[in-house]
Amino acid sequence: MRKQSVTTVTALTTLTLLALAGCGTETGRESDGAAEAGSAVSTDLPLTDVRWSIESLSVDGKKTAAPAGASVEIDSKGKASAQTGCNSIGAQVTIDGDTITVGEKTQTMMGCPKELEAFEKALGGAFGGKLKAKVDDKKLTLTTDGGDSIALTAEKPAPLVGTGWAVTSLVSDGTARSLPKDKKGESPKATLTFAEDGTVSGNLGCNGFSASAKVAGSTITFGPLKSTKRLCPEPGMSVERELTKVLKGQATYEVHHRELTLKTADGEGLSAGAGAAAK
Repeated sequence: MRKQSVTTVTALTTLTLLALAGCGTETGRESDGAAEAGSAVSTDLPLTDVRWSIESLSVDGKKTAAPAGASVEIDSKGKASAQTGCNSIGAQVTIDGDTITVGEKTQTMMGCPKELEAFEKALGGAFGGKLKAKVDDKKLTLTTDGGDSIALTAEKPAPLVGTGWAVTSLVSDGTARSLPKDKKGESPKATLTFAEDGTVSGNLGCNGFSASAKVAGSTITFGPLKSTKRLCPEPGMSVERELTKVLKGQATYEVHHRELTLKTADGEGLSAGAGAAAK
């Protein structure tokens, strides 16, 4: 029986990069898989370091489909995070065979639409105490002592190359912030796609662009950017200027499941989410 170690992990809202068994994180580094004494994870089931997308929730005999983005992830150190579709729930867990024991939980407190509030409350009740885990292929079912259950599916990670990445936030001096919005409450549509031929193309929030992009280990070296020359209203031009700083010279990258981060040596960076595969 394999044993995995226990320590504290980063906050729920941080984009972490964990090794995913069989289809892991893209960084050019490999986990040594060493176990430490005092493990709170002792199981042969493939439960940890997988992002499980919540498909449905059954409470008191009533089945409810999960909203987009709802997921559960338990890292190899026993830290669990659940995304409800609005807020995040965090907890330390122990795993013994097929039994997951959820410890004291913390939760963010953003206001949510009523339908998400109802699902969030139900999930918070079901994801607690002792849960029996059953894994069948890439499907996971967590069942409470009272018979309530959560149905989940292993989320397929997105590869760096061939995925359409939509920029969701910018990083400056180590601080991440969402893309700014215009007077209509809309953010610029900034995208990038890495191709098999060693190039990257997309939109900077205003103009389309392309450049060479040589990947070596966890580093991407960008060539000179070629772009269209349109003038756009703010905040499109501001976003374009900041993205241009990131896509210049060298940047380190990490892909965690369906999230990409790029960061330069100067502390400039971006985060992006996976969209549809590029054609």
